[in-house]
Amino acid sequence: MSDRVVVIGGGPGGIEAARQVADLGLPAVLVEQRERLGGTPIFANYAALTPYFANAEEAMDAMIAELAQRGRAEVRTSTTVTGLSGEAGAFTVELSTGERLDAGAVIVATGFDHFDPGRERQIYNYYQYPDVLALQDLEAQLKEHKVVVPSTGRPPASICWVQCVGSRDRNIGNEWCSKVCCGIASKQAIEVRKLSPETRAYIFYIDMRMYGYWETQLYWPAQEQYHVQYIKGIITEVLERGDRLIVRGEDTTMGRPMEVPMDMVILSVGMEPSAGTKAMSDVLGIERNRHGFIEVINPPLDTVTTSRRGIFACGAALGPADLEDTISSAGAAAGKAVALVRRDNLAVA
Repeated sequence: MSDRVVVIGGGPGGIEAARQVADLGLPAVLVEQRERLGGTPIFANYAALTPYFANAEEAMDAMIAELAQRGRAEVRTSTTVTGLSGEAGAFTVELSTGERLDAGAVIVATGFDHFDPGRERQIYNYYQYPDVLALQDLEAQLKEHKVVVPSTGRPPASICWVQCVGSRDRNIGNEWCSKVCCGIASKQAIEVRKLSPETRAYIFYIDMRMYGYWETQLYWPAQEQYHVQYIKGIITEVLERGDRLIVRGEDTTMGRPMEVPMDMVILSVGMEPSAGTKAMSDVLGIERNRHGFIEVINPPLDTVTTSRRGIFACGAALGPADLEDTISSAGAAAGKAVALVRRDNLAVA
């Protein structure tokens, strides 16, 4: 029997899960395929975390530094899990470095991938027009504290966000709401207006889905303090006309077509199961749900236990999740993993 817990994925969820395991008194090994920890907030160049506007890089560096202080937590970067054998309490985890680790439990924290807005349909011309960006592209600009139109290098006179790109779309098979996109678009609109008060900002939406406190943290301040304009409508295409973009669609409030010139268009892309989630579910022998995220066996009362005993999951590996959801589920996964290992060890003793 082993009391070690292996955590797969070095983003916010994986870091928190490993820290919690160590704090609960068991050794943790955190395995990350990239060369450093931090996950999507680092590698997608996030500027500020939603909804509190905390500097993303500083926040992740603080999490990583805190993990490093745990004597029971070990980190393996540039490493992937390639195999798993045995059973709960006595797993053997095979690593790409040729090593094998004994483990009592495994936690999967493989995060998500951003939807590729040019993958299925080119109605937004994401790959054709340089001034059509995705959320993460704008984050990279916000991180540099400078928002400019890529084709001109000048601040935009007008900018808009198109919601639900790659979410709530049966035509491409992504039927789920990605949960965070409305809030992130509102956060970004606030940041753009702070950096460039002369820029006119618009958000085109099907429904604004601000849950919990995001309504008062983001939605109303965006409108009342920063004068972001929310327009209920469906965008059907983005075209170029001269040196500007033309956003076409339907104003569903007024029930009429609309055609609006813009300098920049930001596509609010949703979450999809990551390549790592798909690969690890196959390696570990755990089920995925019909959307491709990891399946849990007893929702809603158990949100982290997978179909294979001794393996737990957290964060966006389970489905669309914000950072608060991710950290909460990481703690739950760590607690269940430690409890299982200790129960099994006591049973053997």
